[in-house]
Amino acid sequence: MKCKVEKSKISGQIICPANKSYTHRAIFLASLAGKNSEVKNFLHSADTTATIEACKKFGAEMIIENSSIIVKNPIKFDKIVPEINTENSGTTIRIASGIASLFSEEITLTGDSSLQKRPMQPLLDALSSIGAQCNSTDGKPPIKIKGRISGGDVKIPGNFSSQFISALLISAPLTEKGINLTIEGNLVSKPYLDATIATMRKFGVSVQTLIPYKRYNITPQRYKEATFTVPIDFSSLALLLSSTVLNGDEITIKGNIGNLPHGDEVFIDILEQLGVTVMINEEEIKIKSPEKLTGGKFDLSNSPDLLPPLAILALKSSSPIEIVNVKHARLKETDRIAIIARELVKLGINIQEKEDGLILESSENLKGAELNSENDHRLFMSFCIAGMYIGDCTVSDPESVNVSFPNFIEEMNRIGGKIQVD
Repeated sequence: MKCKVEKSKISGQIICPANKSYTHRAIFLASLAGKNSEVKNFLHSADTTATIEACKKFGAEMIIENSSIIVKNPIKFDKIVPEINTENSGTTIRIASGIASLFSEEITLTGDSSLQKRPMQPLLDALSSIGAQCNSTDGKPPIKIKGRISGGDVKIPGNFSSQFISALLISAPLTEKGINLTIEGNLVSKPYLDATIATMRKFGVSVQTLIPYKRYNITPQRYKEATFTVPIDFSSLALLLSSTVLNGDEITIKGNIGNLPHGDEVFIDILEQLGVTVMINEEEIKIKSPEKLTGGKFDLSNSPDLLPPLAILALKSSSPIEIVNVKHARLKETDRIAIIARELVKLGINIQEKEDGLILESSENLKGAELNSENDHRLFMSFCIAGMYIGDCTVSDPESVNVSFPNFIEEMNRIGGKIQVD
């Protein structure tokens, strides 16, 4: 499928979706706690549905009502678990792998063709070092895991994905010995680790930080009943803000920001550095954008999901936008660095692709084009926003938005966007 995208001017109010990362974590932890633990304002999406289904396969019993999930009974570690298909969700398969290592019987975890290209070996090695039996083909899904891990000292590299560390942290308190965790090298996406620890704290488990982003100790503990309200998703908010910068100032973005750690909250600082005025309170965000952005150099090592919404702002920048230290964006649903470089150049942007980022410079010859998002939800939405700025574009794979922002097209069109699904 493809979308036809015409030049658009947007205005009005739009609601930012709930946070996908916190939804994943809260559902897993509520499923480990049970006893009527509740997750409020969770994100309904393909990825979070994969987490719900994984927890059900693990034996959790839950009731879903509107935007709330109530877990009546927790995960059962003596259950014989059939194969778990986590579809396109990297977060789901990685955290589920940690939980699978707490079972005595072998569990197979797999996903769609895209997920089967994503690395798992560092996590499998770490789980193997503390008692799990792990098997895979080339360190990628499908994988087989047989526990039960006992805990102890474990090391894992930090330069692939913070999701590996989150998987170990979430499983650690349920081991016999607890875990002394050492992260080797430089950890990418640090705020996502902070999000995991903050969510664990809400469910009654403490993580002792010995050296931030390097060493942690988690003693044997039990997850406790809790009610967790999911805040807005700053990754989706970044897309809405980029659309507002490019396509219309008269937008109010509504949503509960909350007080939990958000790695992608740095996008507010990035916009201000680009010359955008941001007005923010607990319930809404508005901006005022200059006629031209100022450009600059931006380190996205801790916020790789900001790569697509930042890259398209080069369309309106008077100076180059340089994005660095985001090599791990090549290991997302797609190689986002390569695809952004390949596709945005069609619009007339001058692009220099580097191993760990991009340099993007607008030109006087911007034009519409056929853009291929490679079924990547964040690329599809970013390309649509770029198309609304330029006009006369087509963008492939509109169904991909089900991963994180299912009603993206409808909401954009409601406030003035011109996106037509063919």
